[in-house]
Amino acid sequence: MSATSLREPVVIIGNGMAAAKFCEELTALAPERFALTVVGAEPHLAYNRVLLSSLLAGEVVADDLVLKDAGWWAARGIELKLGTAVTAVDTAAREVRLADGSVLGYGRLVLATGSSAIRLPLPGMELPGVMTFRDMADVGALLAAARPGLRAIVIGGGLLGLEAATGLAGAGADTAIIHLADRLMERQLDARAAGLLRQAVEARGIAVHLDAATQAIEGTGRVEGLRLADGRVLPADLVVVACGVKPNADLARAAGIGCGRGVRVDDHLATDAPGVFAIGECAEHRGQVYGLVEPAYEQARVLARRLAGTLSAYAGSVLATNLKVSGVHVFSAGDFLGGAGTQELVLADPGLGLYRRLVLRADGSATRLVGAVLFGDTADGLFYLDLMRSGRDIGAARAALAFGRAYLAPDLSTQSLPEAA
Repeated sequence: MSATSLREPVVIIGNGMAAAKFCEELTALAPERFALTVVGAEPHLAYNRVLLSSLLAGEVVADDLVLKDAGWWAARGIELKLGTAVTAVDTAAREVRLADGSVLGYGRLVLATGSSAIRLPLPGMELPGVMTFRDMADVGALLAAARPGLRAIVIGGGLLGLEAATGLAGAGADTAIIHLADRLMERQLDARAAGLLRQAVEARGIAVHLDAATQAIEGTGRVEGLRLADGRVLPADLVVVACGVKPNADLARAAGIGCGRGVRVDDHLATDAPGVFAIGECAEHRGQVYGLVEPAYEQARVLARRLAGTLSAYAGSVLATNLKVSGVHVFSAGDFLGGAGTQELVLADPGLGLYRRLVLRADGSATRLVGAVLFGDTADGLFYLDLMRSGRDIGAARAALAFGRAYLAPDLSTQSLPEAA
């Protein structure tokens, strides 16, 4: 009997960033205890989805997105079954069935199925030329279509929409964004930061239409235009729907595993089915589904420690967005809008395009940082995030807080940042 056959079989459904991080953490903690099998519907090795817009814009090549090369997986004895979808899960028999007809038994099952792009239920959405922006296949289709002079419209002014628009504009397309809300990235930015972002986006030649509702996609045989609810028709050769994602929970739901919007998990990332766990964008924890990478990584670390025998629990994540949109760095975290019972510190330099807003809340005799928005210079973003997560009293440092860690006392300096930051 081989050593591998004595290991407990763990099957991971999904081959995205959460799955890769989980495998990295678990093999580091318990390299000889588990036999891991990763099943992914996409034919690619796990890749960095954050860089898809850079791939679309030609700033990187596909190989730059790969998280772990084939040798990394082989060296850890992880079996990869790529390009094959899982069609069913049998929680009673502890088996998963694949599209190729094969069956895998498991001791533990980890659902890391991610999410998929929403397609709006509007007339014309089935026309050729209507695409989504979510994975490598989408980028390949957009690259095949993108060309100088192409009239492209992106529905959605959130993170995905801005990434798609930036990538298309970088490929030479005449690009416009249609957004239902009154500002871009309304879930991550306050009105002032969003206004600065709009200026930066428009400076790249991307038209921005706010408070604009899509009524239909028009065309005979393929996309020719987009009709807005106010009656305007914008000419288009390509329409990209990037207005949100939904958790891929259908597989779990069909198996009788408890689901809401996503696959429901407890603080141990366990579902209500014995031996079945969920992490990443498919997981719903305490009513929250996270659509960002860092919460998925936190969940992967907690679950790996749990399976390796270490007491560990997931209490939720302080949401943070730290990225470059249309060439501009933006960061937001926590309760960045503030409101009753909060105070704001604002530092702005319009000439340099810099803006930061910090939201404070008094807690007895202590003052705590509960939210932050940074635009243009985000070097202090992770420092502010650490202050929020730790709940430290920042009252003594308030006068210099807006200027960042370089101006603060040693007890709030970069030396206090955790290694993960």
